[in-house]
Amino acid sequence: MIVNDYIKRFEKLGFGLFVHYGLYSILGKGEWVKKLLNISSEKYVPLMKEFLPREDWAASIAKTAKAAGCRYITLTARHHDGFSLYDTRGLNDYDAPHSACGRDLVKEFVEACREEGIIPFFYHTLIDWTMESEFKDFKSYLKYLRDSVEILCTRYGEIGGIWFDGMWEYKDADWEEDALYGMIRSHQPNAMIINNTGLSDLGALGHIELDSVTFERGKPKPINFEDSPKYIASEMCQTMNDHWGYVVDDCDYKSSRELIENFVDCRCCNCNFLLNVGPKADGNLGFTELGLLEKLGIWIGKNGESVYEVRPTEIQTSNDNDFILENDDCLYVFIHDVPMSADPNVAKSIESKKKVSFKYAKQLSSAIWLDNGEPIALTYSGGMVTVPVVPFSYGTSLCVRVAKIRKVIKK
Repeated sequence: MIVNDYIKRFEKLGFGLFVHYGLYSILGKGEWVKKLLNISSEKYVPLMKEFLPREDWAASIAKTAKAAGCRYITLTARHHDGFSLYDTRGLNDYDAPHSACGRDLVKEFVEACREEGIIPFFYHTLIDWTMESEFKDFKSYLKYLRDSVEILCTRYGEIGGIWFDGMWEYKDADWEEDALYGMIRSHQPNAMIINNTGLSDLGALGHIELDSVTFERGKPKPINFEDSPKYIASEMCQTMNDHWGYVVDDCDYKSSRELIENFVDCRCCNCNFLLNVGPKADGNLGFTELGLLEKLGIWIGKNGESVYEVRPTEIQTSNDNDFILENDDCLYVFIHDVPMSADPNVAKSIESKKKVSFKYAKQLSSAIWLDNGEPIALTYSGGMVTVPVVPFSYGTSLCVRVAKIRKVIKK
């Protein structure tokens, strides 16, 4: 099996921020508003005259992502409406430099990422609603598509990868993938190439040049490498609400608990978690998105070592939803549904008698709770190790608790 170092590096990134930003952000009704609300190009394209992101929009997003624990950001360089945030260099005038802002927003994004030590990735649509008539001459459209993507591969330095979306719209078409992916490899040999299989084909394998499977808003699972000639990664993309682009009237936000559990469920399978935000027209994030990212940052700030430089294990725990990750020195036991200790008149969560047990033949050393460093009194019996689950102390409630257990390393 072929194993590429850049894919292994991608897996260790662990957590990324997905950013859906474009003309649709002005309308505040989601990234599919043009298509699903039947807005003609004659009415939609003039939104370019109103598109004026703040000068620091990218810097603000990059700083927010870093504080939340994200190690990469995937930006919609072009979404299905065909509008490009980058300079298309004469392919058309339907881009950010020809809009009211008059700027190359992808350039600003890449510079902001590098300032924060974050790896930039580009989302790029495979379909284009402004060019559907061109699909009659599909080969010409594919040349336009490749020329567009080549700009992203040659004008912004080294990037983390390209994230494609939309092939599910024309599954039986000949997308000339060899030419598209070959072009990317010629310019960006260490870039991840990802092609989203959508909501219908979670975790499906694809072209040999693809480097990751996708789980769009679906629970990830381990990859079956029997059908793959090379080692590939996996990534789950998730929305905070019901849309990807900014929506004024979407109140259906997920809780911080659900997002934290999504994240650790991903890492259980060595899967990356790509969490979406939809900036407003000026590039600002909403208070709810900022708040949820802040809470994720708090959890990761206390437990970060357990989710990045780690690998899955085959160790089974006594509880179905609890699991163990490891590195060379430690085991990390992830425990769900940990209550908070409090007077019963103050909170419903009180002392817990929950325990997590697992079979482990090798010798173990000390154990602590990652969130506060307090020691854990492990017990051993019949080849089983038991972790007594101590509730969070009053004033702390982190949803998922992580026990760090040091291995005995024989020299």
